[in-house]
Amino acid sequence: MSRVLIIGAGGVGRVVTHKCAQLPEVFSDIWLASRTLFKCDRIAQEIGSSRVSTAQVDVDNPTELVALIRRIQPRMVINVALPYQDLSIMDACLETGIDYLDTANYEPPDVARFEYKWQWAYQQRFSDAGIMALLGSGFDPGVTNVFIAYALKHHFDRIDTVDILDCNAGDHGYPFATNFNPEINIREVTANGRYFLDGAWIETRPMEISKVFDFPAIGPRKMYLLYHEEMESLIRHIPGIRRMRFWMTFGDSYLRHLEMIRNLGLDAIDPIEFEGRKIVPLKFLKALLPDPASLGARTKGKTNIGCIVTGEKNHRPVSRYIYNVCDHQVCYRETNAQAVSYTTGVPAMIGAKMMLEGRWKQAGVWNMEQFDPDPFMEDLSRFGLPWQDLACDIDIDALPDS
Repeated sequence: MSRVLIIGAGGVGRVVTHKCAQLPEVFSDIWLASRTLFKCDRIAQEIGSSRVSTAQVDVDNPTELVALIRRIQPRMVINVALPYQDLSIMDACLETGIDYLDTANYEPPDVARFEYKWQWAYQQRFSDAGIMALLGSGFDPGVTNVFIAYALKHHFDRIDTVDILDCNAGDHGYPFATNFNPEINIREVTANGRYFLDGAWIETRPMEISKVFDFPAIGPRKMYLLYHEEMESLIRHIPGIRRMRFWMTFGDSYLRHLEMIRNLGLDAIDPIEFEGRKIVPLKFLKALLPDPASLGARTKGKTNIGCIVTGEKNHRPVSRYIYNVCDHQVCYRETNAQAVSYTTGVPAMIGAKMMLEGRWKQAGVWNMEQFDPDPFMEDLSRFGLPWQDLACDIDIDALPDS
């Protein structure tokens, strides 16, 4: 029996549960747990499967989480809770001897740092315990890592440059809302940018560098250079890359509101005193904004996420563009979630499937690019995220910046 425990009942948790329920031959028994039980029950009811059970758990309480794992005895935990909670869930998996998967790297609650070092430090303990942790099995990180591994396997002897491009052209109709957890989204976007060049990380100011790119199925959109965690693992595991950058698009309304939020200090993560109690401004802002899980019905448009890779094959220059286009309303009709949740949740299910089937199975802590990309790429097309793999001649540096 391949029983799994999914932790987190937001938009991504909804998609993961829907997609796992579609594969009873792999996920024979599904438990969905969250701090808020009614969210789990709502997802289970909309799926309508007797194989989906629900539970309430506070993952910040190690004793409570360990007790739940021991009671239901899953083969693995699929963690789609907050990145702040990764380490406590990994600790519980170590104590109970079961495999672990997440979609985003650990972040300390009190500082905006996107690094794998805390989770990579678990390598020896997971190896000694004979269990596996698969990190970052979302889209970016996740699918983008697999795109690079696939490109290296099939098109390149050596990769020189990588540009990861993330475009969400969806319109939800709100003046300002985030398509995933507002705390994570705003921390990520307001942090300094970084890119890798000739063995060193170059730091930039937030939104300092931009280019206009013509995204297939979407059209021209302005994209901004950010730092994103998959670059850290790709540089570590794929030798020889000279330059790597990450780009993300933002609409004018989003940027205007973000500037106001920053000017007012509402993006701060340090507690302030308010009427005799401590509050975190960013958490207060999160409470005011629409729940990302509620955006599915009203979000129209498409996403396009992919990688432009250059390098050499048989001593000749090669350039490839591998990408996926996803439609918000198509995703909503299938899973009651918009495309940003869908593009994260489907790869989480596929990563868990790879582990349960033994295709990706090795004790220790691993990133996506360290395994054979082919079966994962096949499942992307099979389960709702078809991709294009094209020869191209695109010079990002030659693109206009406005």
